[in-house]
Amino acid sequence: MKRAFLTLLAFTCCLLSFAQPTGNNVNRPKLVVGIVIDQMRWDYLYKYSPFFDKDGGFLRLLNNGFSCENTFIPYTPTVTAAGHTSIYTGSVPAIDGIVGNTWINRQNNKTVYCADDDTAKTIGAADEAGEMSPRNLVVSTITDELRLATNFSSKVIGVSIKDRAAIFPAGHLANAAYWYDAVAGNFISSSYYMNELPAWANDFNKRKLTDSLYKLNWTLSLPDSVYQQHCGNDEQPYERKPFGDNQTHFPYTLTSFIKKDYTKIDVTPYGNTLLEAFAENTVVNENLGRNTNTDFLTVSFSSPDYIGHSFGSESWEQMDDYIKLDKTLGKFFAFLDAQVGAGNYLVFLTADHGVVNSPGFAQQHKLPGGSFNEVMLANSIKQLMLVKYSSPNIIKGLNEDQIYLNHDIIDSLHLNEDEVINSIIQFTEQRPGIARAFALKDLSATTLTPVQKQMYSNTYFPQRSGDIQYVLAPGYVAGDGMGTSHGLWNPYDAHIPLLWYGWNIKAGKTNRETYMTDISATVAALLHIQMPSGCVGKVIPEVFKQ
Repeated sequence: MKRAFLTLLAFTCCLLSFAQPTGNNVNRPKLVVGIVIDQMRWDYLYKYSPFFDKDGGFLRLLNNGFSCENTFIPYTPTVTAAGHTSIYTGSVPAIDGIVGNTWINRQNNKTVYCADDDTAKTIGAADEAGEMSPRNLVVSTITDELRLATNFSSKVIGVSIKDRAAIFPAGHLANAAYWYDAVAGNFISSSYYMNELPAWANDFNKRKLTDSLYKLNWTLSLPDSVYQQHCGNDEQPYERKPFGDNQTHFPYTLTSFIKKDYTKIDVTPYGNTLLEAFAENTVVNENLGRNTNTDFLTVSFSSPDYIGHSFGSESWEQMDDYIKLDKTLGKFFAFLDAQVGAGNYLVFLTADHGVVNSPGFAQQHKLPGGSFNEVMLANSIKQLMLVKYSSPNIIKGLNEDQIYLNHDIIDSLHLNEDEVINSIIQFTEQRPGIARAFALKDLSATTLTPVQKQMYSNTYFPQRSGDIQYVLAPGYVAGDGMGTSHGLWNPYDAHIPLLWYGWNIKAGKTNRETYMTDISATVAALLHIQMPSGCVGKVIPEVFKQ
């Protein structure tokens, strides 16, 4: 009898052991929050730190989290779409296919926007701003892998002002991605994700928070003398005037845009305020962090990029933007503490790219650099092709510092392609502001520094890349000389912040060189899930609590 009972007990225990899902034993946070600041150089953490609030976001992360001080982007062009994609795939454009914000389609010669999808419809507005999806991305994201690891029970949602900054982080399998349609003044989505906006998103849009924020106008957070000391004069001849020709310095009046123009919010710190409010609503209404499995929210703050492009990296406007963004982040973390629970969520904060000083600022202070007119270069090369080969259309166009050739025309004219390429390279390298030019197909044999060669190699995706790469000299910026831009291999564009905070993260920092591609690999290790399908990054073990 005793033996029979023991046998039955052992059999029952065996069945129970098979019935227990092993996933229940995996320790994970309730919520992962990935934060990307669009256009943030690493040095901003310290440049603006004297003005950060003790209850703000940046000091919380710096003092209580882990900072990877030497994190770099391992490819070029260092632009928004490629950056957000690399962060969440752990990959590089040569593998993931997102070679820039745009590229030229080799079949029809048309420019392709990175997130374009003509099969998708706008959800939440009557225009075309929602005809987007992640279909051009050819690998999985860390958010996709979380969905797969939990049999689709984890919720993944991406939010941003920019469409591409919401779509690529959220991935292929996201429950939703939302971005701001500046024409309608609403957060919208795509039929790729849903058939209609949820009621809570419609309610948020009906509030027209943008109008309420316009009423506040844009005034400085600190006395004028503080900005003067750290940035020089407020009004500079190389700054754009996004609020009208009559508004050239602080304070900026925004009330005239109420109910008339919803685009101006992007170029103010209130774009960050608007997004943070929408992110809070997303967490509450989607019960993120309160489900059985780990949820993932991606938040990308786009306004620093719009402000930087307009006013420059050394402007009063950008300094004030980061002072206000610090408070916005502090508010968001306090909200997460209350909603999800301190210690129950994991945060990483990084940037999609950095930024170079304005050409005008460089010239004022006798620094190397200047503006480079890519339209003039394109027209000059077309004229060269006309004179030399009787056809200006031998080049399709320029995009992301690459020259695309029309191979059909080259073949029809029975031209030697290598000769054509060499003539363009020799001509291009003589232009002021260009340091190098080379054929991408010959990259392995091109004499470049190892860092440059690796970065250009990491972007070469034959179906979408151009034929000839040109490299701007340090400090040069493509454009008309107003504001500033980014996109190059140089440290000012490629050295980004990377901060970790919260669940299972220890306080500290490392000066070891790390890369944007390491972020997804590290998140995968923390969550005990598979790395994304194109991941080339390495785990950063220093961030883990022992």
